[in-house]
Amino acid sequence: MPIRDSSPLVRPVGPGRAGGGDTERRQRRGDTGIVSRPGARTLRSERLAPFVLVAPALLIIVALRLGPLLLGVNYSFTGDGEDNGTTVGLANYVELFQDPLFQTALGNVGLLVLLLPVAVAIPGLLATFIYLRVPGHRVFRSVYFFPAVLSPVIVGAIFNLMLAFDGPLNTVLGTVGIGPVDWLGDPGIAMFAVVGVHIWATFGMALVVFLAGFATLDSALLDAARVDGASLPQIIWHVIIPSLTRTIQFVFVTTMIGMLTSMFGLLYVMTTGGPEGSTYLPEYYIWIQQGQMNRPALASAASTVLFMIMLVVGLMQISLLRRAGRED
Repeated sequence: MPIRDSSPLVRPVGPGRAGGGDTERRQRRGDTGIVSRPGARTLRSERLAPFVLVAPALLIIVALRLGPLLLGVNYSFTGDGEDNGTTVGLANYVELFQDPLFQTALGNVGLLVLLLPVAVAIPGLLATFIYLRVPGHRVFRSVYFFPAVLSPVIVGAIFNLMLAFDGPLNTVLGTVGIGPVDWLGDPGIAMFAVVGVHIWATFGMALVVFLAGFATLDSALLDAARVDGASLPQIIWHVIIPSLTRTIQFVFVTTMIGMLTSMFGLLYVMTTGGPEGSTYLPEYYIWIQQGQMNRPALASAASTVLFMIMLVVGLMQISLLRRAGRED
């Protein structure tokens, strides 16, 4: 008779058996005996990754933007000269709004808001023509962007010569029977001249943004509009503008901020705030108070007002454009 072995069988423990599972759990346990879950840990890392990547930029913004902004607002409630460091409440703001030069600057801000659609429409139309591949569109793309790389001081010096009373522009106007125009010496014209130069010098950046927006435009919509017999103005109004609503919002806000904060070089070179203070803007007024009048607290109050203007105008523009996009 065969001898039956009564010793217990020794079977290899596979990864799917209880023993193997215990072994794996023991390997995954730490000293505390708590089972860790690699999947949960990975999910947590993925959630934290965006915050870690954004943190350096956020810290820079807080340190170099938000911090000085708050300090400037606090400084605007203190005095100048003998009252330096002394809290004066709203005295700087009261003086600010009673100053005729600052009132002129605020009036010019309203003029910029009225001219803003023109400053946005010009690069928008040019980008549309380039996107539709008009003859020479590759050359135009480079030519239109060229002024954006020039310094405002250089642009101002060039147009000082062109817009002079005896300059080439008045010479051309004289050949067609139009008398000379004092572009930079007439209080009613000077601001329009400076704004026109600024639009010419800066619309290249808005043009690039519009071209980037056109890259996301569905060409099938344009083809369908052409098949339906739509004209170019109808295509722009009913197809391109609704499709580029977010791009237009961005260009509106950035253009307005640029007009309020990037015209100092042109104003300083072309008009120095004249004639009769007619080309004052808040940023030029701030420089005058800080640099020449030695009134940093009053300049801080003007800076705070300028920031609030930009904030309100930007929010209003975004709200109006969003409402127009929903209606379309």
